[in-house]
Amino acid sequence: MTTSTSTQIQLVNRPVGWPTPDDFRTVAVDLADLAPGEVRVANEFVSVDPYMRGRMIDTRSYVPPFALGETMTGGAVGRVVASASDDLPVGTLVLHQLGWRDVAQAPAAEFTAVPEPPAGTATSVYLGVLGLTGMTAYVGLTAVAGLKDGDIVFISGAAGAVGSVAGQIAHLLGAASVIGSAGGPAKVDLLTSRYGFDAALDYKAAPVRKQLRELASDGIDVYFDNVGGDHLEAALDVFNNGGRAALCGAISSYNETQAQPGPRNMSNIITRGLTLRGFTLPSYMGLAREFNEKMAAWLADGKIVHDETVVDGIDHAVDAFLGMMRGENVGKMLVRI
Repeated sequence: MTTSTSTQIQLVNRPVGWPTPDDFRTVAVDLADLAPGEVRVANEFVSVDPYMRGRMIDTRSYVPPFALGETMTGGAVGRVVASASDDLPVGTLVLHQLGWRDVAQAPAAEFTAVPEPPAGTATSVYLGVLGLTGMTAYVGLTAVAGLKDGDIVFISGAAGAVGSVAGQIAHLLGAASVIGSAGGPAKVDLLTSRYGFDAALDYKAAPVRKQLRELASDGIDVYFDNVGGDHLEAALDVFNNGGRAALCGAISSYNETQAQPGPRNMSNIITRGLTLRGFTLPSYMGLAREFNEKMAAWLADGKIVHDETVVDGIDHAVDAFLGMMRGENVGKMLVRI
Protein backbone atom coordinates (compact mmCIF):
# COMPACT_ATOMS: atom_id res chain seq x y z
CA MET A 1 0.00 0.00 0.00
CA THR A 2 1.54 3.34 -1.02
CA THR A 3 0.31 6.86 -0.54
CA SER A 4 -1.57 8.39 -3.44
CA THR A 5 -1.18 11.97 -2.22
CA SER A 6 1.91 14.17 -2.47
CA THR A 7 2.51 17.24 -0.28
CA GLN A 8 4.34 19.85 -2.35
CA ILE A 9 5.73 23.36 -1.88
CA GLN A 10 5.08 25.88 -4.66
CA LEU A 11 6.38 29.37 -5.40
CA VAL A 12 3.52 31.87 -5.71
CA ASN A 13 5.34 35.26 -5.68
CA ARG A 14 8.68 36.47 -6.96
CA PRO A 15 10.39 37.79 -3.83
CA VAL A 16 11.73 41.33 -3.70
CA GLY A 17 14.52 41.37 -1.16
CA TRP A 18 14.35 38.60 1.40
CA PRO A 19 11.82 35.84 0.63
CA THR A 20 9.04 35.32 3.17
CA PRO A 21 6.74 32.38 3.86
CA ASP A 22 4.00 34.27 2.00
CA ASP A 23 5.94 33.73 -1.23
CA PHE A 24 5.16 29.99 -1.02
CA ARG A 25 2.20 27.72 -0.54
CA THR A 26 1.75 24.09 0.48
CA VAL A 27 -0.57 21.94 -1.63
CA ALA A 28 -1.76 18.33 -1.54
CA VAL A 29 -1.65 16.73 -4.99
CA ASP A 30 -3.56 13.54 -5.77
CA LEU A 31 -1.37 11.16 -7.75
CA ALA A 32 -2.77 9.25 -10.68
CA ASP A 33 -2.30 5.52 -11.08
CA LEU A 34 1.11 4.69 -12.47
CA ALA A 35 1.36 4.79 -16.25
CA PRO A 36 3.64 2.26 -17.98
CA GLY A 37 7.26 3.18 -17.32
CA GLU A 38 6.50 5.39 -14.32
CA VAL A 39 7.64 5.03 -10.71
CA ARG A 40 6.53 6.51 -7.41
CA VAL A 41 9.26 7.56 -4.96
CA ALA A 42 8.97 8.33 -1.26
CA ASN A 43 11.56 11.01 -0.65
CA GLU A 44 13.87 10.64 2.32
CA PHE A 45 15.73 13.95 2.04
CA VAL A 46 15.23 17.12 -0.01
CA SER A 47 17.98 19.66 -0.64
CA VAL A 48 17.68 23.44 -0.26
CA ASP A 49 20.50 25.44 -1.85
CA PRO A 50 21.56 29.08 -2.33
CA TYR A 51 21.19 28.93 -6.12
CA MET A 52 17.45 28.52 -5.66
CA ARG A 53 17.17 32.16 -4.62
CA GLY A 54 18.33 33.24 -8.08
CA ARG A 55 15.74 31.03 -9.74
CA MET A 56 12.96 32.80 -7.87
CA ILE A 57 13.38 35.90 -10.03
CA ASP A 58 12.61 36.08 -13.73
CA THR A 59 15.97 36.93 -15.21
CA ARG A 60 18.53 35.44 -17.55
CA SER A 61 20.61 32.71 -15.94
CA TYR A 62 22.10 29.32 -16.66
CA VAL A 63 18.78 27.65 -15.81
CA PRO A 64 15.19 28.88 -16.29
CA PRO A 65 13.48 30.58 -13.34
CA PHE A 66 11.00 28.69 -11.19
CA ALA A 67 7.50 28.99 -12.60
CA LEU A 68 4.91 30.63 -10.39
CA GLY A 69 2.24 28.27 -9.14
CA GLU A 70 4.38 25.20 -9.77
CA THR A 71 6.26 22.96 -7.36
CA MET A 72 9.82 23.92 -6.49
CA THR A 73 12.38 21.61 -8.07
CA GLY A 74 15.81 20.64 -6.78
CA GLY A 75 17.81 17.71 -5.54
CA ALA A 76 16.17 14.90 -3.58
CA VAL A 77 16.91 11.31 -2.65
CA GLY A 78 14.29 8.67 -2.00
CA ARG A 79 13.18 5.11 -2.50
CA VAL A 80 10.88 3.57 -5.09
CA VAL A 81 7.65 2.47 -3.40
CA ALA A 82 5.66 1.59 -6.53
CA SER A 83 6.92 0.81 -9.99
CA ALA A 84 5.69 0.22 -13.51
CA SER A 85 9.26 0.11 -14.82
CA ASP A 86 11.58 -2.89 -15.05
CA ASP A 87 14.55 -0.53 -14.68
CA LEU A 88 13.63 0.69 -11.20
CA PRO A 89 11.98 -1.99 -9.07
CA VAL A 90 10.42 -1.27 -5.69
CA GLY A 91 13.09 -0.61 -3.06
CA THR A 92 15.59 1.05 -5.39
CA LEU A 93 17.35 4.10 -3.94
CA VAL A 94 17.22 7.00 -6.43
CA LEU A 95 18.32 10.59 -6.93
CA HIS A 96 16.18 13.12 -8.79
CA GLN A 97 15.51 16.82 -9.31
CA LEU A 98 11.77 16.89 -8.61
CA GLY A 99 12.45 18.68 -5.39
CA TRP A 100 10.15 20.03 -2.72
CA ARG A 101 7.63 17.23 -2.22
CA ASP A 102 7.34 14.19 0.01
CA VAL A 103 6.31 11.83 -2.81
CA ALA A 104 7.49 12.12 -6.41
CA GLN A 105 5.95 10.36 -9.41
CA ALA A 106 7.34 10.52 -12.95
CA PRO A 107 8.81 8.39 -15.77
CA ALA A 108 11.71 6.25 -14.63
CA ALA A 109 14.09 8.23 -16.85
CA GLU A 110 13.80 11.18 -14.43
CA PHE A 111 15.37 9.15 -11.61
CA THR A 112 18.92 7.84 -11.21
CA ALA A 113 19.56 4.69 -9.20
CA VAL A 114 22.42 4.95 -6.68
CA PRO A 115 24.06 2.31 -4.46
CA GLU A 116 23.16 2.03 -0.82
CA PRO A 117 25.37 4.43 1.16
CA PRO A 118 28.19 3.15 3.38
CA ALA A 119 27.10 1.57 6.65
CA GLY A 120 26.18 4.17 9.23
CA THR A 121 25.72 6.87 6.60
CA ALA A 122 22.33 8.38 5.76
CA THR A 123 21.12 8.51 2.18
CA SER A 124 21.43 12.30 2.41
CA VAL A 125 25.13 11.86 1.63
CA TYR A 126 24.11 11.81 -2.05
CA LEU A 127 22.83 15.39 -1.75
CA GLY A 128 25.97 16.60 -0.01
CA VAL A 129 29.55 15.44 0.01
CA LEU A 130 28.91 12.55 -2.45
CA GLY A 131 26.60 14.64 -4.61
CA LEU A 132 26.55 17.91 -6.50
CA THR A 133 27.69 19.82 -3.42
CA GLY A 134 30.94 17.90 -3.10
CA MET A 135 31.45 17.92 -6.86
CA THR A 136 31.05 21.70 -6.97
CA ALA A 137 33.90 22.05 -4.47
CA TYR A 138 36.09 19.62 -6.44
CA VAL A 139 35.42 21.16 -9.84
CA GLY A 140 35.97 24.71 -8.57
CA LEU A 141 39.38 23.89 -7.14
CA THR A 142 40.59 21.68 -9.99
CA ALA A 143 39.07 22.46 -13.38
CA VAL A 144 38.31 26.13 -12.66
CA ALA A 145 41.04 27.41 -10.33
CA GLY A 146 43.75 24.93 -11.31
CA LEU A 147 44.96 24.29 -7.77
CA LYS A 148 48.65 23.33 -7.59
CA ASP A 149 50.90 21.89 -4.91
CA GLY A 150 51.96 24.59 -2.49
CA ASP A 151 49.13 27.02 -3.25
CA ILE A 152 47.69 29.20 -0.51
CA VAL A 153 43.89 29.03 -0.68
CA PHE A 154 41.13 31.30 0.66
CA ILE A 155 37.53 30.04 0.83
CA SER A 156 34.57 32.25 1.70
CA GLY A 157 31.41 30.84 3.24
CA ALA A 158 33.66 28.06 4.50
CA ALA A 159 31.29 26.58 7.09
CA GLY A 160 28.60 25.95 4.48
CA ALA A 161 27.96 22.87 2.39
CA VAL A 162 30.40 23.62 -0.44
CA GLY A 163 32.97 25.61 1.51
CA SER A 164 33.50 23.05 4.27
CA VAL A 165 34.23 20.35 1.70
CA ALA A 166 36.37 22.65 -0.49
CA GLY A 167 38.72 23.39 2.38
CA GLN A 168 39.37 19.71 2.99
CA ILE A 169 39.78 18.89 -0.70
CA ALA A 170 42.27 21.75 -1.08
CA HIS A 171 44.57 20.13 1.47
CA LEU A 172 44.16 16.70 -0.11
CA LEU A 173 45.18 18.21 -3.47
CA GLY A 174 48.35 19.69 -2.03
CA ALA A 175 47.53 23.19 -0.80
CA ALA A 176 50.17 24.55 1.55
CA SER A 177 47.66 26.54 3.59
CA VAL A 178 43.89 27.03 3.61
CA ILE A 179 42.14 30.06 5.09
CA GLY A 180 38.39 30.26 5.54
CA SER A 181 35.74 32.78 6.48
CA ALA A 182 32.58 32.13 8.48
CA GLY A 183 30.06 34.01 10.61
CA GLY A 184 30.54 33.82 14.37
CA PRO A 185 33.13 32.36 16.76
CA ALA A 186 31.58 28.88 16.85
CA LYS A 187 31.80 28.43 13.08
CA VAL A 188 35.30 29.90 12.96
CA ASP A 189 36.42 27.37 15.57
CA LEU A 190 34.77 24.58 13.58
CA LEU A 191 36.82 25.45 10.50
CA THR A 192 40.13 24.92 12.26
CA SER A 193 39.17 22.21 14.75
CA ARG A 194 37.06 19.95 12.51
CA TYR A 195 37.62 20.80 8.86
CA GLY A 196 41.39 21.30 9.01
CA PHE A 197 41.61 24.93 7.93
CA ASP A 198 44.93 26.49 8.91
CA ALA A 199 43.33 29.83 9.80
CA ALA A 200 39.87 31.37 9.82
CA LEU A 201 38.24 34.77 10.16
CA ASP A 202 34.86 35.89 11.48
CA TYR A 203 33.38 38.21 8.89
CA LYS A 204 30.98 39.58 11.49
CA ALA A 205 33.77 40.69 13.84
CA ALA A 206 35.76 43.14 11.68
CA PRO A 207 36.25 44.13 8.02
CA VAL A 208 37.14 41.06 5.95
CA ARG A 209 39.80 42.95 4.01
CA LYS A 210 41.65 43.87 7.21
CA GLN A 211 41.42 40.39 8.72
CA LEU A 212 42.50 38.57 5.55
CA ARG A 213 45.50 40.84 5.10
CA GLU A 214 46.65 39.83 8.59
CA LEU A 215 46.04 36.11 8.09
CA ALA A 216 47.45 35.88 4.55
CA SER A 217 50.82 37.53 5.12
CA ASP A 218 52.25 35.53 2.19
CA GLY A 219 49.27 36.35 -0.05
CA ILE A 220 46.90 33.84 -1.65
CA ASP A 221 47.08 31.92 -4.92
CA VAL A 222 43.54 30.55 -5.13
CA TYR A 223 40.21 32.00 -4.02
CA PHE A 224 37.03 29.92 -3.94
CA ASP A 225 34.20 32.46 -3.76
CA ASN A 226 30.78 31.62 -2.34
CA VAL A 227 30.01 35.13 -1.08
CA GLY A 228 31.18 37.93 -3.38
CA GLY A 229 31.06 41.53 -2.16
CA ASP A 230 33.56 42.43 0.54
CA HIS A 231 35.08 38.92 0.43
CA LEU A 232 35.97 39.26 -3.24
CA GLU A 233 37.47 42.67 -2.60
CA ALA A 234 39.54 41.21 0.25
CA ALA A 235 40.81 38.41 -1.98
CA LEU A 236 41.80 40.84 -4.73
CA ASP A 237 43.75 42.79 -2.11
CA VAL A 238 46.04 39.87 -1.16
CA PHE A 239 46.29 37.85 -4.38
CA ASN A 240 49.79 36.91 -5.47
CA ASN A 241 50.76 37.43 -9.10
CA GLY A 242 49.02 34.88 -11.32
CA GLY A 243 46.31 34.13 -8.76
CA ARG A 244 43.11 32.34 -9.79
CA ALA A 245 39.57 32.68 -8.46
CA ALA A 246 36.73 30.20 -8.89
CA LEU A 247 33.53 32.24 -8.58
CA CYS A 248 30.85 29.85 -7.38
CA GLY A 249 28.33 32.11 -5.64
CA ALA A 250 27.63 35.62 -4.36
CA ILE A 251 25.20 35.03 -1.53
CA SER A 252 25.94 38.42 0.03
CA SER A 253 23.93 40.10 -2.74
CA TYR A 254 21.15 37.58 -3.42
CA ASN A 255 18.53 39.43 -1.39
CA GLU A 256 19.60 43.01 -2.11
CA THR A 257 17.02 45.24 -3.76
CA GLN A 258 19.56 47.71 -5.17
CA ALA A 259 22.69 47.13 -7.22
CA GLN A 260 25.73 46.69 -5.00
CA PRO A 261 29.05 48.40 -5.75
CA GLY A 262 31.79 46.18 -7.11
CA PRO A 263 35.23 45.74 -5.53
CA ARG A 264 37.24 48.97 -5.36
CA ASN A 265 40.49 47.23 -6.33
CA MET A 266 39.62 45.65 -9.67
CA SER A 267 42.83 47.08 -11.17
CA ASN A 268 44.72 44.35 -9.31
CA ILE A 269 43.31 41.88 -11.85
CA ILE A 270 45.40 43.65 -14.46
CA THR A 271 48.56 44.47 -12.55
CA ARG A 272 48.88 41.02 -10.95
CA GLY A 273 47.73 38.99 -13.96
CA LEU A 274 44.81 37.42 -12.14
CA THR A 275 42.17 35.06 -13.55
CA LEU A 276 38.61 35.26 -12.20
CA ARG A 277 36.37 32.58 -13.65
CA GLY A 278 32.72 32.02 -12.90
CA PHE A 279 31.31 28.53 -13.19
CA THR A 280 28.20 26.41 -12.80
CA LEU A 281 28.31 22.67 -12.43
CA PRO A 282 26.34 21.58 -15.53
CA SER A 283 29.31 22.53 -17.71
CA TYR A 284 31.56 20.08 -15.86
CA MET A 285 29.48 16.93 -15.55
CA GLY A 286 32.13 15.09 -17.56
CA LEU A 287 34.19 15.08 -14.35
CA ALA A 288 31.52 13.23 -12.37
CA ARG A 289 33.19 9.82 -12.55
CA GLU A 290 36.58 11.21 -11.57
CA PHE A 291 35.03 13.04 -8.63
CA ASN A 292 32.96 10.07 -7.48
CA GLU A 293 35.97 7.76 -7.43
CA LYS A 294 38.14 10.18 -5.49
CA MET A 295 35.49 11.27 -3.02
CA ALA A 296 34.39 7.71 -2.29
CA ALA A 297 38.00 6.80 -1.53
CA TRP A 298 38.54 9.86 0.68
CA LEU A 299 35.40 9.09 2.65
CA ALA A 300 36.33 5.44 3.04
CA ASP A 301 39.76 6.43 4.34
CA GLY A 302 38.31 8.96 6.78
CA LYS A 303 40.04 11.86 5.04
CA ILE A 304 36.85 13.91 4.61
CA VAL A 305 34.37 14.80 7.34
CA HIS A 306 31.00 16.33 6.62
CA ASP A 307 28.13 17.83 8.57
CA GLU A 308 24.45 18.37 7.95
CA THR A 309 21.83 20.66 9.38
CA VAL A 310 18.50 18.81 9.17
CA VAL A 311 15.00 20.24 9.38
CA ASP A 312 12.20 17.70 9.69
CA GLY A 313 9.06 17.70 7.53
CA ILE A 314 8.30 18.83 4.00
CA ASP A 315 6.02 21.48 5.50
CA HIS A 316 9.17 23.08 6.97
CA ALA A 317 11.07 23.25 3.67
CA VAL A 318 10.61 27.02 3.49
CA ASP A 319 11.93 27.37 7.05
CA ALA A 320 15.00 25.35 6.07
CA PHE A 321 15.59 27.47 2.97
CA LEU A 322 15.27 30.77 4.81
CA GLY A 323 17.48 29.49 7.63
CA MET A 324 20.18 28.56 5.13
CA MET A 325 20.00 32.00 3.54
CA ARG A 326 20.52 33.51 7.01
CA GLY A 327 23.55 31.29 7.59
CA GLU A 328 21.96 29.12 10.28
CA ASN A 329 23.39 25.90 8.84
CA VAL A 330 26.66 24.11 9.39
CA GLY A 331 27.47 22.03 6.34
CA LYS A 332 24.61 20.93 4.12
CA MET A 333 21.07 22.15 4.87
CA LEU A 334 18.50 19.40 4.31
CA VAL A 335 14.83 18.63 4.80
CA ARG A 336 14.18 15.15 6.17
CA ILE A 337 10.87 13.61 5.12
